[in-house]
Amino acid sequence: METTLNLKHKSTNMLKVITPILITQIAMYMITFFDILMTGRYDTYHLAGVTIGSSFWVPVYTGLAGILMALTPIIAQHSGARNYKEVRPSVQQGLYVSVVLSAIVFLIIRFGVDPILNAMPLEAKVQAVASDYLLGMSLGLLPLFGYAVLRSFFDGLGETRVSMSIILLVAPINIVLNYLLIYGRFGFPELGGAGAGYASAVTYWLVFFIASLTATKFGPFVSFQLFKEWTKISFKKWKDILTIGLPMGFSIFVEISIFSIVTLLMANYSTATISAHQVALNFTSLLYMIPLSISMGVTILVGQEVGAKRYSDARQYGYFSIGLAILFSFIAVAILLTFREQIAGIYSTDVNIIQLSMHFLIYAAFFQLSDAVQAPVQGILRGYKDVNITFVMAIISYWVIGLPVGYMMANFTSFGPYGYWIGLITGLTVGAITLSFRLRYIQRKFEKEA
Repeated sequence: METTLNLKHKSTNMLKVITPILITQIAMYMITFFDILMTGRYDTYHLAGVTIGSSFWVPVYTGLAGILMALTPIIAQHSGARNYKEVRPSVQQGLYVSVVLSAIVFLIIRFGVDPILNAMPLEAKVQAVASDYLLGMSLGLLPLFGYAVLRSFFDGLGETRVSMSIILLVAPINIVLNYLLIYGRFGFPELGGAGAGYASAVTYWLVFFIASLTATKFGPFVSFQLFKEWTKISFKKWKDILTIGLPMGFSIFVEISIFSIVTLLMANYSTATISAHQVALNFTSLLYMIPLSISMGVTILVGQEVGAKRYSDARQYGYFSIGLAILFSFIAVAILLTFREQIAGIYSTDVNIIQLSMHFLIYAAFFQLSDAVQAPVQGILRGYKDVNITFVMAIISYWVIGLPVGYMMANFTSFGPYGYWIGLITGLTVGAITLSFRLRYIQRKFEKEA
């Protein structure tokens, strides 16, 4: 990585890294977005089923895939220190770990989800769609986890445009597959919500195939010879990955699962309420792609600067990322409050769902500022490989504070289902404040040691 000299150079460098990540995240998000959107146009019961299925899929997948994200700061620090010989063994061990993780998730989905669905107060049709959707998605676990490793390889080297190009290439294919399998067009079976799951699985296999080809045949990646001279399984390397990855993955799981738990608690309300909640959550997730992308980008940049022992530069990248995320949060609030009805209308033509969604979107607007602080701060801390406290604070913020507050507001006040969103906002705000103090401590610690 080239030496950064001034703030203008840093801002330009950050935008070069973040912009492809943002496009990549949006494109990956659009896969789930179109699952929800196209299923919603198909049938309300199938929309509720996919909503429930996603509530299981997203936290389990993102939490365990988050473990593999440990490779991003590891490779970034190797890159910053010019220690390129360690990159190939790190990637190969990461692929070994990805196989184990995909097997774990497959077993969880195959044997653990149906008993939970049967115990929930859901209509039988909704239960069946959720189960079939998850079965379809699970067929793409192996390539999806493998791609997570290869993406960390590309991103850790600062080549974020590669991941962007791959996803942009295959995302339209997913939309076509959704159309064929959800609605049963051109001789394909009409599978409804389950078809969205199978379409995503096929898409994930295409993503992994293209990423593997890119990593071995093109550009600066050929010299790493990732798929040659395979190293034996090294539990020492696994420990290095898991020491960073487990707190990262569990932290992501704790954060994402709280939203899924709230969705599952919504099962006590009507199908229309479940659908409206998912509409608001789905669009809010789209807006979250920007602070998330900033977070992922600053992990790379801070990791490279820390690897090169340029701690002052690492601190400046961190502050710039937070400022950029806060600026966007004001834009996001304006969008949510101004275009609530139009946003809801994208997802459904049901007047009841639209009205409920508009109300949920008001609460979604309050998410934005806390997200704008919390997300980049987490990314900065990961660049320093400081992940344990982030995990602890995630548990406290969301599960000790956020969920109980939400449950009380939903069940003991007139807020009803909206009370859960008040709890989410409370937990998110607590997390943003506490992690900010942790960041300042870590920055001072590294600079003092230097």
